[in-house]
Amino acid sequence: MSSAVPKQPARTRTSKKALPAQTESVRKPGLPGSSQIEFITLQWQREHSDLDLSNFLLAIYFMGLGTLVEQAFDKMCQRMAGISGSDMRVLLALRRSGHPYAKRPTDLYRALLVTSGAITKKIDRLAGLGLVERQPDPSHGGGFIVHLTRKGLDLVEKAVVRLAEESSIAPAMAHFSEEERAAGNAFCLRALALMEEHVLPGLEEPDQAAPKSRAKNTRRAD
Repeated sequence: MSSAVPKQPARTRTSKKALPAQTESVRKPGLPGSSQIEFITLQWQREHSDLDLSNFLLAIYFMGLGTLVEQAFDKMCQRMAGISGSDMRVLLALRRSGHPYAKRPTDLYRALLVTSGAITKKIDRLAGLGLVERQPDPSHGGGFIVHLTRKGLDLVEKAVVRLAEESSIAPAMAHFSEEERAAGNAFCLRALALMEEHVLPGLEEPDQAAPKSRAKNTRRAD
């Protein structure tokens, strides 16, 4: 009898390259890191465990929420009236001011946190569509006040109803209790009020670096 040891099947050689610890394709709902934002949070916590990232991450959460809401809002406005979400916000600002639904351009750009040049372009577009009109400002010679037209008022009323009844955040909010939603509202209102108090004034200050940059570029052109 032969005493030879039976030949073992050849082992499959595996790559020594480590697989990613976690990828989008293997994440499962309900597990830590299952959503994109949780995945981003875990990545930053891993990469900078030496830092307190609470404010940094909270700002990312706010920006993520804002992006999703803005995209859904813009899509709704395009479907309803063929205008952008940013232009619809001008109509909403005029509507919430109450009758006669009118504001000065200065009040509009301050309320919407845009530049005077940007609000002028928005007013031009909306006036071209017959949604707003310019009327002389009796308290400011040469100035004007922006008014909602009947067409603009009808449109913004439909938009308010749509936003109230079919809000893009409604599916997510359905997973929260009344107490959680109330706490969330209170937190957001207080955070925004404090941001307006402490951050907004700095944003409204003129940029001192811009003139220097332009002067430097002019010298180079010479």
